[in-house]
Amino acid sequence: MTAGPVAPPLALACVLAAVVYAVGATRLRRRGDAWPWRRDSVFAAGCAAVVWGLAGPVPGGPFTVHAGRHLLVAMAGPALLAAARPLTLVLRLLPPGGPRRGLLRVAHSPAVGWLLFPPVAAAVDLGGLWLLHRTNLWAAAHHDPLLGGLLELHMLLAGLLFAMAVCRLDPVRGRCGLPLRAVTLLAAGAAHAALAKSLYVTGPPGTSFAAADLRAGAQLMYYGGDVVEVFLALVLAVQWYATTGRRRARQAVRDAVPVGAR
Repeated sequence: MTAGPVAPPLALACVLAAVVYAVGATRLRRRGDAWPWRRDSVFAAGCAAVVWGLAGPVPGGPFTVHAGRHLLVAMAGPALLAAARPLTLVLRLLPPGGPRRGLLRVAHSPAVGWLLFPPVAAAVDLGGLWLLHRTNLWAAAHHDPLLGGLLELHMLLAGLLFAMAVCRLDPVRGRCGLPLRAVTLLAAGAAHAALAKSLYVTGPPGTSFAAADLRAGAQLMYYGGDVVEVFLALVLAVQWYATTGRRRARQAVRDAVPVGAR
């Protein structure tokens, strides 16, 4: 990823989002609503990851730095942000009325439903990643700062789209079961790993990196991607555990009721 004119305002937007989230969560608790503190920490960590990836120091050669920024901005940050349920927080803060209905209308629209359909979100996220690294797009971005900045924005939004589609924690259109989301996560992880392995051998077209730098960056992308995917898998596992527990509890209640009383 390249530093472009979009990076400073995007980093500032992340800082402001963290402040707004913390203030909103505090308001919920003051009026007596339950909102776990861990979500505040997760959202703050997600914003910090994005800001670090956009503007912070990352050690290593040019390609290793790129791989580190990619992991922070396009993978780790979005995964943490999605796990913090930002849309749910906003909906609970908004009073009944036009703004809340408008936001729900957008969240439940067919367009959002298609974008958050896990295979579509994965195609948008991984497709852009493959295009960046396996076409001349990388070389073009290094000659055009605006294009580089727009790619940063795309990577963040595409990563957030994929994380929200897989986690499915906020109230959005459509119901996607755990099996589909789990399979999509596995397929996306495999595609990301394949790209990292290919970069270990050959860099993006039109670029020239030292062999050691290329190998280090590819390894960081490969193993760092695994860490983020394990985090998303844990989110799915917690959902499966909760769903199974509720189903068993309902079944236990039904079994406790005498047959004649049903």
